[in-house]
Amino acid sequence: MAGVSSGSATNYVYACTRMRVRRSRLIPRDDYLRMLNMSLPEIIRFIGETNYRSEIDELGTSFSGINLVEEALSWNLAKEFQKILELVPGELNYFTVSYLRRWDIQNIITILRGKMQGMYPGKIKEVLVPAGKLDKVALDRLLTEESPERVVEALKGELFYPTLEKEISSAMETRSFAHLENELYKGYYARLIEDAKGGVKGGNVFLKYILLEIDIRNIQTLFRLRAGHVREDVRDMMIPGGTFSVDELQQILEVEDRDEFIDALKKRVKMVPLLNTLEDIRRMSALHEIEVALTRVQLDQMERISKRYPFSVLPVIVYLEEKKYEVANLRALARGKEAGIPGERLKGYLVM
Repeated sequence: MAGVSSGSATNYVYACTRMRVRRSRLIPRDDYLRMLNMSLPEIIRFIGETNYRSEIDELGTSFSGINLVEEALSWNLAKEFQKILELVPGELNYFTVSYLRRWDIQNIITILRGKMQGMYPGKIKEVLVPAGKLDKVALDRLLTEESPERVVEALKGELFYPTLEKEISSAMETRSFAHLENELYKGYYARLIEDAKGGVKGGNVFLKYILLEIDIRNIQTLFRLRAGHVREDVRDMMIPGGTFSVDELQQILEVEDRDEFIDALKKRVKMVPLLNTLEDIRRMSALHEIEVALTRVQLDQMERISKRYPFSVLPVIVYLEEKKYEVANLRALARGKEAGIPGERLKGYLVM
């Protein structure tokens, strides 16, 4: 770790070791499989015996059922991410803060959609995760605004305000925030690449993660578009900066035959695990199965890279991603059970 003092090096080793300890406490696959056969009350009791105990206990007097699960998961995730920011030093903290900006986008879009649909602020709040720059106080303030336009105005001065200001009128006219959300994420990834190339130590390793995520996200988008029988020019929907150019992604989308479409993707992919996953996808018909398979290969590849760079930002990012999907899995299980969806069907939506 040239260029880093022995004290800093010790802090890096400690922080990355703590990430491995935290990963060991994540819910294992076998427990998910058991929960598939549980009722919602049984799942809540199970969650209350894990690392979510304090949130379940604290919120149990105010919430019950699915509302208790939603609030407890969001609280736990936000608190855990804030603890990580306090734990990681120096450059690790710099890149972690950059990564966590995505939660600002997710929270803002959630609030905008909720406001447009006339949802109660308390209901919107249940699924917010104050893990980015916008903390709980800032999000609570946004929830008091009367309309999506007022929410945008309240964000004046924030990094993503210019995009919000530019796109909000069109979003309200079409009653869809999909384009606005995509533009926000394009700006997010552009800034991540800029941060990675900004000369901060460890940026090259951080860039490997960013390019992988952009590629996976774009490939998932292609499969979604094909599922929706979309064949027009969609270059504006693609995230630039990955190993595929947006023109290449457009050309691949236009391939009519499904096997030839997958072959076209494979010709541009060099990563063996992703090649194998694309081959496995030939036998998949459900879009959610394809998306889960691509997410799984992304997490597995991130873990492989993190093992090559054990004292970089990647062990931190791997843990944050796996923690995010643990919460998504628990949320899917709880919602699925409340809706009466059979366990075998729910299984296909879990990232395990």
